[in-house]
Amino acid sequence: MTAPVATAAAILEQYTDHLAEPTPPPADEPWAAQSLADGAAGISLLHVEIASRYGGSWRAAHRWITAAASGTVSAADTTGLFLGAPAVGFLLTTVPPPFQHLYDPARKTLHRHITDLAHRRVDAALARVRARDLATFGEYDLFYGLTGLGAYVLRTDPEGAALERVLQYLVALTRPLAPDGRGLPGWWVSHDPARGESPHFPAGHGNFGAAHGITGPLLLLAQAMRRGITVDGHREAMWTICEHLGDWCQHSPAGPWWPEHISRRDLDRGRPHHDAPARPSWCYGTTGIARAGQLAGLALRARDLQAFYEDALYRALTDPEQLARVTDTGLCHGWAGIYQTAVRAAADALDPRLRTLPKSLGVILAAQAQPGEPAATGLINGDAGTALALTTFASQQAPITGWDACLLIN
Repeated sequence: MTAPVATAAAILEQYTDHLAEPTPPPADEPWAAQSLADGAAGISLLHVEIASRYGGSWRAAHRWITAAASGTVSAADTTGLFLGAPAVGFLLTTVPPPFQHLYDPARKTLHRHITDLAHRRVDAALARVRARDLATFGEYDLFYGLTGLGAYVLRTDPEGAALERVLQYLVALTRPLAPDGRGLPGWWVSHDPARGESPHFPAGHGNFGAAHGITGPLLLLAQAMRRGITVDGHREAMWTICEHLGDWCQHSPAGPWWPEHISRRDLDRGRPHHDAPARPSWCYGTTGIARAGQLAGLALRARDLQAFYEDALYRALTDPEQLARVTDTGLCHGWAGIYQTAVRAAADALDPRLRTLPKSLGVILAAQAQPGEPAATGLINGDAGTALALTTFASQQAPITGWDACLLIN
């Protein structure tokens, strides 16, 4: 075992010890345990992966799963992959075969509620499309929208009607939206990037990120197509998104990059208000966008497209100036998400340079990792997500449980 990998294994043990026991959610936020982003549902993924990989006791994983599923698990229309029934349902998909019988009744009940939720949400979304109103993040994004529900059903029921309807909706989402002659992309949202109102975004905005923007639907469409699952207009929808990304790609000596979002003024003048790339994160940056483009190239069998996005990824993740903007170790914004995405991209790469990235990025991740600092413990911005990426680096193997399917990178 090399020194950096051994160091990662030792740090991983510290993270696991730090996250050994679940604590009750705040009394005024009982739903917090059901959060894949910040709560017990997300932290459970770490213990499931540890037990699956190293064959230790199932007790810690079971304690965390029990904490995540305690109380009434919500399947309200405001829930999504990262909160409520879909979050707990996704967690249960990662349980290894020897322990699945412990959760089979809960898994089946949750699945029924989640597929019902997906159908209701598609009905509402298509009604909005027909009314030619603007969308919101909550309708289509990966965290709380139909892309996230699609990620769940792609994993659990790929031949089912729920996934078919989600994909049909995403195809509809890519058609231009033109109420009052505005000529906006179908995924244009009515609010600003913080889900509020802002003088900088008086007519809403278009978002490019994997977490909340059009890159999320591209990831799901590509992952479905790679598995041989398509609907009418599927290929055309993917090309529409790829053409949009191509139109807004910016070029610099360090390589291609994309704005995080554009305003109506940006759309009208044909250039973003950003003048340089932000951090190359999974959630909004070149890392997530390039992985989506690579997967689209693979699914569409478009080698030129795949090669372009692989080059963009390599150049972003070897550019000292862009890497200097990464200031935390989390999955969403930081080194863990960058590393985990690079591992998945390297495994699919035509470009041999991508296969050099996991080692260098893993060394950085291990060097930056500090259990308990900051105090966040959850999956997306906290210790659990960092530790899960460290399991990949410490083992030098892809996840056993497929936990990173919640990011749509595998």
